[in-house]
Amino acid sequence: MEMVPSEENQLVLKEGMFWSCRQSIFDEMKKRFSQVENAAEEPRVLCIVQDTTNAKTVNERLTLNLPASTTLSKLFEDVAHKAGYVNGTFDLAWRKTGDMGPLDPSSEMSLTESGFEPGKRNFLQLSDKDGEQPQIASDESGTAGSSGLDDRQERFIGPLPRDCTVGCSSDYSSPSYSYSSILNKSDTGYVGLVNQAMTCYLNSLLQTLFMTPEFRNALYNWEFEESEEDPVTSIPYQLQRLFLLLQTSKKRAIETTDVTRSFGWDSSEAWQQHDVQELCRVMFDALEQKWKQTEQADLINQLYQGKLKDYVRCLECGYESWRIDTYLDIPLVIRPFGASQAYGSVEEALQAFVQPETLDGANQYFCERCKKKCDARKGLRFLHFPYLLTLQLKRFDFDYTTMHRIKLNDRMSFPEELDMGPFIDVEDEKSPQTESCTDSGAENEGSCHSDQMSNDFSADDGVDEGICLDSASSTERVLKPKVPSLNTSSLTFELFSVMVHSGSAAGGHYYACIKSFSDGQWYSFNDQHVSKITQEDIRKTYGGSSGSRGYYSSAFASSTNAYMLIYRLKDPSRNAKYLDCDDFPEHIKHLVQREKESEEQEKRQREIERNTCKIKLFCMHPVKMMAMMENKLEVHKDKTLREATEMAYKLMELDGVVPLDCCRLVKYDEFHEYLERSYEGEDDTPMGLLLGGVKSSYMFDLLLETRRPEQVFQPYKPGEVMVKVHVVDLKTDTVAPPVSIRAYLNQSITEFKQLIAQATELSAETMRVVLERCYNDLRLLYVPNKTLKAEGFFRSNKVFVESSESPDHQVTFTDSLLWKLLDRHGNTIRLFVSLPVQSPGTNRTICQKVGGDPEECSEGSKGNRNSVETILEESTEKLKNLSLQQGSSTSDSQKSSDTSDFEHIESPSPSQEPDSSSVSAVVAVDNRELENRIRVASGGSGGGTYSDPETQFPGEERSDSEVNNDRSTSSVDSDILSSSHSSDTLCNADSGPIQLANGLDSHSITSSRRSKANEGKKETWDTAEEDSGTDSEYDENGKSKAESYYLYFRAEPYAQEDGSGEGGQKCVLVHVDKRITLSAFKQNLEPFVGVTSTQFKVFRVYANNQEFESVRLNETLSSFSDDNKITIRLGRALKKGEYRVKVYQLLVNDAEPCKFLVDTVFAKGMTVKQSKEELMPQLKDQCKLDLNIDKFRLRKKTWKNPGTVFLDYHVYEEDINISSNWEVFLEVLDGPEKMKSMSQLAVLTRRWTPAQMKLEPFQEVVLESSSVEELKEKLSEISGVPLENLEFAKGRGTFPCDISVLEIHQDLDWNPKVSTLNVWPLYICDDGAVVFYRDSTEEPMEQSEDERNELMKRESSRLLKTGHRVSYSPRKEKALKIYLDGGPVKDPGQD
Repeated sequence: MEMVPSEENQLVLKEGMFWSCRQSIFDEMKKRFSQVENAAEEPRVLCIVQDTTNAKTVNERLTLNLPASTTLSKLFEDVAHKAGYVNGTFDLAWRKTGDMGPLDPSSEMSLTESGFEPGKRNFLQLSDKDGEQPQIASDESGTAGSSGLDDRQERFIGPLPRDCTVGCSSDYSSPSYSYSSILNKSDTGYVGLVNQAMTCYLNSLLQTLFMTPEFRNALYNWEFEESEEDPVTSIPYQLQRLFLLLQTSKKRAIETTDVTRSFGWDSSEAWQQHDVQELCRVMFDALEQKWKQTEQADLINQLYQGKLKDYVRCLECGYESWRIDTYLDIPLVIRPFGASQAYGSVEEALQAFVQPETLDGANQYFCERCKKKCDARKGLRFLHFPYLLTLQLKRFDFDYTTMHRIKLNDRMSFPEELDMGPFIDVEDEKSPQTESCTDSGAENEGSCHSDQMSNDFSADDGVDEGICLDSASSTERVLKPKVPSLNTSSLTFELFSVMVHSGSAAGGHYYACIKSFSDGQWYSFNDQHVSKITQEDIRKTYGGSSGSRGYYSSAFASSTNAYMLIYRLKDPSRNAKYLDCDDFPEHIKHLVQREKESEEQEKRQREIERNTCKIKLFCMHPVKMMAMMENKLEVHKDKTLREATEMAYKLMELDGVVPLDCCRLVKYDEFHEYLERSYEGEDDTPMGLLLGGVKSSYMFDLLLETRRPEQVFQPYKPGEVMVKVHVVDLKTDTVAPPVSIRAYLNQSITEFKQLIAQATELSAETMRVVLERCYNDLRLLYVPNKTLKAEGFFRSNKVFVESSESPDHQVTFTDSLLWKLLDRHGNTIRLFVSLPVQSPGTNRTICQKVGGDPEECSEGSKGNRNSVETILEESTEKLKNLSLQQGSSTSDSQKSSDTSDFEHIESPSPSQEPDSSSVSAVVAVDNRELENRIRVASGGSGGGTYSDPETQFPGEERSDSEVNNDRSTSSVDSDILSSSHSSDTLCNADSGPIQLANGLDSHSITSSRRSKANEGKKETWDTAEEDSGTDSEYDENGKSKAESYYLYFRAEPYAQEDGSGEGGQKCVLVHVDKRITLSAFKQNLEPFVGVTSTQFKVFRVYANNQEFESVRLNETLSSFSDDNKITIRLGRALKKGEYRVKVYQLLVNDAEPCKFLVDTVFAKGMTVKQSKEELMPQLKDQCKLDLNIDKFRLRKKTWKNPGTVFLDYHVYEEDINISSNWEVFLEVLDGPEKMKSMSQLAVLTRRWTPAQMKLEPFQEVVLESSSVEELKEKLSEISGVPLENLEFAKGRGTFPCDISVLEIHQDLDWNPKVSTLNVWPLYICDDGAVVFYRDSTEEPMEQSEDERNELMKRESSRLLKTGHRVSYSPRKEKALKIYLDGGPVKDPGQD
């Protein structure tokens, strides 16, 4: 800036320079305001970051509200700034996708380009980088200064900053800790263990063993011989590897899968939680077995084994008998049995452990010296303490009040230094007699009889726990060398490990608090998280609560408390230090080197994975099925497009099929089947740039496009739309397969027609273009200058074009032939229809286009059109006659089973049939006049003949019993069970009738007919109109009165791929308009089935061959789709007001009280007596039951329970609600019917005789009211039991309410204090209730133990046969085992 001297000899700005400077300041200010304004108007991205690098920050959330134009690199800076980390020492990844790679911290892509959504919450996860925790930023690092804060405020990162600088300790302050106090891995120097699922108990023990110098050093000194054992199954070798990784790895946490695999465990073991003390015992046994014949053979005993004396001393003569036992841990009782107060400390519990008990009274001890029973004192004395003392606090107990396991959370303190001197028996330790007794008692090692000892290896419920010695020797243990006696003056132990359990007896979580012998610092090893803790944290594991709550103090105490304590003897001569890396044995150094190389290789592989783009790849393979194949292309972001194309070429196995230069990768949208763009001239561009970076998922896919050598690839430009063009031919009524073209949205309709004309060679002048915007939504494009975008074109579109000079152009589009053809095309579906194997009609053959000559069939069709019409007219007349015969038949034949229905269907004689050789027709009923004539007729073609020399379909008659002896699964009238709310009826063709769920009532009868006695006519919830589809809109034949337009139907023979259709099942391929009703569809099928539509049923076939009967004639086929399968079965279809009913016989005193009899049909308005009359001939013919109408009754059936008795004058749909596929009981009476009125109540009673330990047969009692007194009087009358001695109880469960005779006396609620039966706890409101009764003065029969066991076996067998659950048996807990031979031996015959 130029300066000039003023009059006062001072330098001043020239006037022009002043204004120039002023203008530049204004411009800068304007630019700043513009940036602020743009930033305020720009869409913003809300980022929520979860810090998973530390256990205490997992619940912390960092929130940043950034402009959408922010780059990824700037996002990393802002996250580092806000979290107080050094940028570049952590990873950010999407939290919603687990397999997604981290975001690129150096990318300059904006947040929106990277997949962030403005206006929505975007969840990110902050994690370790390369297995190392992020570094904490210091004030000098520049990430937490005022400049950073100002920069953040300028860029509108929300929320507003706190008063302190970002990254200071107060930024994450809380009442319990501050963020800056959390130590990362480099500060603690320790590595965590990954929890596989529920292996926290294993992690706690492994970390404790690792932090035990003597155990770790001994393990390092052991050398693995690969020639002798497989490293995968070697437990010591895998522990050695794990300890080395814990000591040398840079990872934050490492896996334990190799260790558990050496145990012989599979993945399911990771989901089994076990006791940590149980694991310690089993693992030590396994190590002893593996270390046999090595220097470490006695390591476990030297470190952990102690000795004690189990003695009994006579109080009269002083004689003492004893046995020496060994132990690995000392179990300490928390609360004595029956006591309300727990021991307050470990010392108190130890004192109680060695406190002797007096054997007196009934528990007197037989003294060998006195030769009589004497008072004696029994107890335990410690003879030797191990170097590593393990104390188990027995917090798990059994509550005999609730009969459940419980956890005792009472407070028990433990010292940091424990003096065991007062608990040692010095005299016994020095006594030579003790030493000799140790030898003699060695064979009983581990068999301590004290109830408190954990070495009492009793097998709970017969489940063996421990190591599996399938391949080990069964010889007895070799005596271990004796450990020198300890000097009682040096029995001070220091605590170094506390294994903590948090939770209840049903489950919980383990972690370990361990003191390092290197620096004396306590650490918390909680799976993969390791952190420093204090003495105060150790004291919190004592358990208990601050206040006193008396007996229930444990229930309100904290569930986190110490479970196992490990002390080490303070002996400077024996206390070891951890081996440093420099002091490792040579074989360990080699192992360390191998593990480092493996870890580096894993790190490189992870780096490759992070830079690998994974995207869906599609290819229309020219050979394999000509179908779209799908695969996943994994390509490094630095690979070029040319290299990626070569990888895709090999992945799709096109080598030798298509040359590589005839393939290219293009951007593809699978959902819209749209080719978005091609990559011309970008063969050397890296895939990372083409795909927009490495992402977990992409919004697009890739297509490997192929061409023939003489073809040229068409360029696909962004902005183009894909159009599938179908050419329509009105002369042949056909729609051609699509031809794909590409167009632009700004093209006009005229230009679009020219484009189509070039691709299809049609005339653009006469072209009509119809766009299908959505399913069957047709729009004629007639405005020439309108653009495709204005017409609603999108990425992928479907159009129909027709170009002819027919007069159809002059007709309104919705009335034109083009619209009708397209409408039919959009609504036509293809169905595979299986016809009955045997048909009551005459023999008929079908010309198969597959096997015959199509031209001959076509000529025969044209030449014999008149013959076909004649045949159909004849068959129509025959079907009319058949329907008249059926109309004049008796009521028995009308309402009997389907077998009797077919007795009236006669096959026309051969003389009435036309000569089959003179007729040759294709059953492609495409002649509309012919179809209309078929629909007008009341019947189908029962005698029509279609000839074909190859396929003959014989039509012989068979009875139901010949088709299928099982009446419940007859092929003519199959058992069908369904929900009455469904239009289809469930039937399983393979397994017969499908039972309803237990306890569900599929019938629509009123819950209590007592309340219905004075009611008028009541509407049912599932009427016959709903079931049969005969609404008022349809006539008696099921035809729609409003249906005046033609619906397309065309059928042609179909040969099944498996050949099963030849000579067996007849199949027809039907093309039909799905708007056709089921009634019209059945009538169109009449010529192929050979009987009228009322004589066959339609079943829809679903997966696994499940069949559902379609019964609603007024419904359309809109629920069907292409290639659905339909099965036609012979049998009378239901008429208006009719219901299909299954009849079961009720046998109250049989082992199986419910027996299926017949299927029948009941009609609306029919009385019960009329339905019984209809049933009688069926029962006689099919079930050989010759019954008198007064000797049986019908009653309600609810699952297996008998219900309301139907009286003869009851009317269906007036007094009794009925539904489709109803079920009723038929009960044969011993005498005349006692039920005469709806006000009566029929109860099934059964006497229990305790003196004989048996139940009498059922007897029915009919009551005039619901009075308890009347019930007792009736029971007293039939049994002879005095009224005052009679007691009764209601049966439980499903009829016949079976109960064991061993339980009935005390399990039922006898003699309830009520006056009526319809109140709680009886609730007997309907017929069929079961009532047990007994004589209260009769005592149960006295039985010996053997008699009782025999009776128990008989009852168990009887009740199991009836499906009664005898007793509850809880699932046994899976025992913890370590397999020395690599895994459990599985039974080959076992699933």
